[in-house]
Amino acid sequence: MQLQDYGLILAFFVLVLAPAPWLGRYLYRAMEGERTLLTPLLRPLERLCYKVAGVDAKSEQDWKTYAVALLAFSLASLVLLFAILLLQGLLPLNPQQLPGLEWTLAFNTAVSFVANTNWQAYSGEAALSYFSQMVGLTVQNFVSPAVGLAILVAFARGISRKSSAGIGNFWVDLTRATLYGLLPFCVILALLLVWQGVPQTFMDYAQAKTLMGADQTIPLGPAASQIAIKQLGTNGGGFFGVNSAHPFENPTALSNLLELAAIILIPVALVFSFGHYVKDLRQSRAILASMLILFVIGLGITLWAEYQPNPALAALPIEQAGSLEGKESRFGIAASALWAVTTTAASNGSVNAMHDSFSAIGGMIPMFNMMFGEVIFGGVGAGLYGMLLFVLIAVFLAGLMIGRTPEYLGKKLEAREVRLLVATLLVMPVGVLVFCALAVSLPGPAASISNPGPHGFSQALYAYTSGTANNGSAFGGFGANTAFHNLLIGLAMLLGRFGYILPILAIAGSLAAKKRAPLGDNSFPTHGPLFVTLLTLTILLVGGLTFLPALALGPLAEQLAF
Repeated sequence: MQLQDYGLILAFFVLVLAPAPWLGRYLYRAMEGERTLLTPLLRPLERLCYKVAGVDAKSEQDWKTYAVALLAFSLASLVLLFAILLLQGLLPLNPQQLPGLEWTLAFNTAVSFVANTNWQAYSGEAALSYFSQMVGLTVQNFVSPAVGLAILVAFARGISRKSSAGIGNFWVDLTRATLYGLLPFCVILALLLVWQGVPQTFMDYAQAKTLMGADQTIPLGPAASQIAIKQLGTNGGGFFGVNSAHPFENPTALSNLLELAAIILIPVALVFSFGHYVKDLRQSRAILASMLILFVIGLGITLWAEYQPNPALAALPIEQAGSLEGKESRFGIAASALWAVTTTAASNGSVNAMHDSFSAIGGMIPMFNMMFGEVIFGGVGAGLYGMLLFVLIAVFLAGLMIGRTPEYLGKKLEAREVRLLVATLLVMPVGVLVFCALAVSLPGPAASISNPGPHGFSQALYAYTSGTANNGSAFGGFGANTAFHNLLIGLAMLLGRFGYILPILAIAGSLAAKKRAPLGDNSFPTHGPLFVTLLTLTILLVGGLTFLPALALGPLAEQLAF
């Protein structure tokens, strides 16, 4: 690694960690309706939204009503986006006269963006019109992370409140998350990206001549606005087919740094928001410490693996300093590895290099990040509520070890909560292991694999891991655009989204109704180094015991083959 590589990593951590405490407090105040810097500007618009929608902002919902509202909104979003993609050829803002998507691809894409996954089995500039990109995908890029943020604050209220039936109002939380939490930051980032050279236009695709005299079509479009929210909302869908490796999506070193930091800026800030909800920022620091430990370990292993000489070229009389295959020469190995680890530690499917070309171990770490359920930082809201599930599991294990009823912040975990926690532990194994086993066992679907042996299995394993984890990044080389994979990965994305949401809301409602027991000398502390260690080991053990056999058939077998 060179000096600028270390500078990039340092700048990344500074941009993410320095504003996180301030931003976390801002998001807490905004979601609870307290006055913020933007209140004079946005409060009239917020009230107008409630008036038009007929929402009583002062009314509270129990967890069941909250869940029904969320499911109804998600279903309506899914149907609307599916219709837009299917009927694209009849809709405006389609200068290239692109036809509608095939129905299984339209279903897969609609589920993907509603579930905050942004998995794409198509190339954006070749398949989608400006209308589909803006009215269809960009709208979902705002509201799907807003749904995740709403669920998080409902869960935080469930933990922090006592003897309460209500956990908030879904429509209010959704509105505030969009207006205060996503829109202002996206405007700023979009303007910065336009400054760096990202296009934002409704012009037709440009026609040009190459130096060899051949005709060339240069795709354009309103890209900057979608790229800003795809990163800040931990969405990740590319406006162009090769995503953030495209020079129009990510033209400079500065745009690369800004987009990279934007991926986990809000998820890190929400860790501090949670501390404000429970009135104990020590909890925030403990959770963040565990996240950073896992992130740094993954980053270190990936950097080491990608800087190793390519064994396939070992016999050639050339000097190797790592492998640049599949990586943009504009960014190099360190920036590509940092992006791969960041985007899979978050619920973000953007890529600036092709993970299919990473080394066996370098490609395994992004996969393993997702297999944790993307709790290292995760998506907007989704990452932290996933991490809080592991916090409750760690507390349960600690209770077993010290021989007393487990409790977290004065709330006792009883049989109902434990059963719901166990239910969430089944989501990733079913979506990844069961669905992937079907995909590689059937001759037709298995033909989508482009490489033989362990690497080919890794392609399929990565695809179903990415779908179930609601990540959306692709290993590359896997022909996902078939009816079978479109439908099965679509089901995996629905399972990965709502298989967590419903148990989480049920736990939130159960905890909100409980009285808070006073913490005593025998209470297990959940903010010190001991708990950070227990939480980190719990995550590693659950992920390792569940997925190590599958990894042994893919990247580990590939690594041992050399």
